[in-house]
Amino acid sequence: MTPLAHARYCDEILAQTDLLRDLVKDADLTSRVPTCPDWNLRELVVHVGGAHRWAGEIVRTRAAAEIPDDAVPGSEGPATEGAAALDAWLAEGAAATVDALREAGPDTEVWTWAWERRTAFWARRMAHETTVHRADAAAAVGRDFEVAPDLAADTITEWLEIVAFAQAGGDPEAAELRGGGRSLHLHATDAPDAEWLIEFGEDGFTWRHAHAKATVALRGPLTGLMLAFNRRRKPDEGGLEVLGDRGLLDFWLERSSFG
Repeated sequence: MTPLAHARYCDEILAQTDLLRDLVKDADLTSRVPTCPDWNLRELVVHVGGAHRWAGEIVRTRAAAEIPDDAVPGSEGPATEGAAALDAWLAEGAAATVDALREAGPDTEVWTWAWERRTAFWARRMAHETTVHRADAAAAVGRDFEVAPDLAADTITEWLEIVAFAQAGGDPEAAELRGGGRSLHLHATDAPDAEWLIEFGEDGFTWRHAHAKATVALRGPLTGLMLAFNRRRKPDEGGLEVLGDRGLLDFWLERSSFG
């Protein structure tokens, strides 16, 4: 499985934003978000829209260093209160960010916090950021959540890459994801080849796409698998099944929760 095309990520930023807007347009914006309990719905939307504007400003200016949040115009939210202003602000920010990403293309060099210093990183990151937070909004308003299989699978893959990067950079929680002889298998039952094998070594973990017997397996529908892996659903809910050492799965989820 390879990352999706730059154009597809750009399209998904807009599509996922529109779906998020639909979820919150008639909702009580003071409602708490159960999967992000420190936020209410309005704070969730401002987080997503602020992330869009921040990434868009990095791309638009071809930034070679990190841009502080308070240097990004409009990142704190709309100037006026009310659902209509929030909706317009969210749509405007997503559109401007996608315009910047499309104009730059995938290979323009810009600052990122990660292993890849290209605009392609921001297109992928913002697509998944918006998708996962749409799941948060759906949970808050009691609506179903579905996502295209290839996007769901790439969300899992990207998160594995982020956790591996964090471990290599010395993140204290990710650093604990080690211990020889143990493994974790993710197996989507409704999508061909959507499988991941995480193997814990003495110096850290590695991962690859593979079908193999593991210390613990999490299997079930791909959307549910993606939600559980991103800690948006319990591993034994929504048709998911845990086979083997549940403690190892919990160990992974607890120590990969810094995002």
